[in-house]
Amino acid sequence: MENLSDPIVKRFLRYVQIRTTSNRHIEETPSSAGQWELAQLLADELKALGIPDAELTDHCYVLARLPASPGFEAKPAIGFMAHLDTSQDVNTANAEYLADGGSGNGVIPVIKKNEKGETVIKGDGKALLGADDKAGIAEIMSAVEYLLAHSDIKHGPVMIIFTPDEETGKGLPFFPLQRIDTLAACYTLDGGPMGELEIECFNAVEAKVFFTGKVIHLGTARGELANACLMAAAFAAMLPRSESPEATDGYYGYYCPTQISGNLESAELEVYIRDFDLIQAGERAAALEVFAKAVEAQFPGGQVRVECKNQYYNMKDKIEEHPEVLSKLEEAAGLAGVEFILKPIRGGTDGSKLTQMGIPTPNIFTGGRNFHSVNEWVSVPEMEAACRLTIELVRVWGN
Repeated sequence: MENLSDPIVKRFLRYVQIRTTSNRHIEETPSSAGQWELAQLLADELKALGIPDAELTDHCYVLARLPASPGFEAKPAIGFMAHLDTSQDVNTANAEYLADGGSGNGVIPVIKKNEKGETVIKGDGKALLGADDKAGIAEIMSAVEYLLAHSDIKHGPVMIIFTPDEETGKGLPFFPLQRIDTLAACYTLDGGPMGELEIECFNAVEAKVFFTGKVIHLGTARGELANACLMAAAFAAMLPRSESPEATDGYYGYYCPTQISGNLESAELEVYIRDFDLIQAGERAAALEVFAKAVEAQFPGGQVRVECKNQYYNMKDKIEEHPEVLSKLEEAAGLAGVEFILKPIRGGTDGSKLTQMGIPTPNIFTGGRNFHSVNEWVSVPEMEAACRLTIELVRVWGN
């Protein structure tokens, strides 16, 4: 294949200029206006590339279908997916590309060489770059362009999917599954370093803990006041520090308080539970009820209520029911010259939700590092490798 890095980089720098931060506290999908802007841009680009029926749905899903090569219509249909939004966990801003005279009011992507001599794109350390997952989008779009320009690569139907609000953990609440339910497999491009392929992820539970205090004038509070703020703090302090994100790796699960707010009368704590084992995730959720009773005992007159909901599930078992999905991925990796390693995702993707909906969806690396951090960066050679792997997957499924 000819050099693919130039179109990938140009696309990536264009996409990160659009602020697409999602908001997990907004139920509407999408949860931010910038996602509409990027989605419309991608739909227009797909049409310009030669897919006239590329569609932007009422809930900001971009769907496009590459028709099968003549005579290959009966081959299995596959899909590729990436998400539009970026994390709200750190400061975000519209990107301004330095070569275009960026003023520094937003994050400025800088192209430089790392210690290995590889070309990388990083932010300026002031805000989130957005490689998660605009690197995946750029790689998929560049693969589409290549496939449309090279009719010698014979393939079955290929579906392109871009989704909103992946970072909120809501999954795919309004996804038009009937549009893609014939897919034999789908692949998300939403991973990290070169060669990492992932078929298993956390089971995820979101817990909201509500604290109701007993309020009285502070001057006469002895023996009467139940301070909701202190109740929330006491509850958070009960979460085992040895079972936190910063203290675990590999297959170890965790609790993570993500937001706390309130006053004397009422407070709220948000806690993420993550575990590869579904039973253990349930045991962690049950432990929160024990902590709640302990806090109530410490603060007479106060009340604690825990609400838990599942966000997504480990996709491993369902993917292993379709061994060809992984074997095709391994074959394509060999053709693309990628040395792969299977690794669990200490997180989740829309692929985990889609897998539960019946379409096995492993995850592919994008070349990014330090996701959800102002120090996020992405390797250009690894972006190109992910794009080549995508193209080879299309070829392999067409054979």
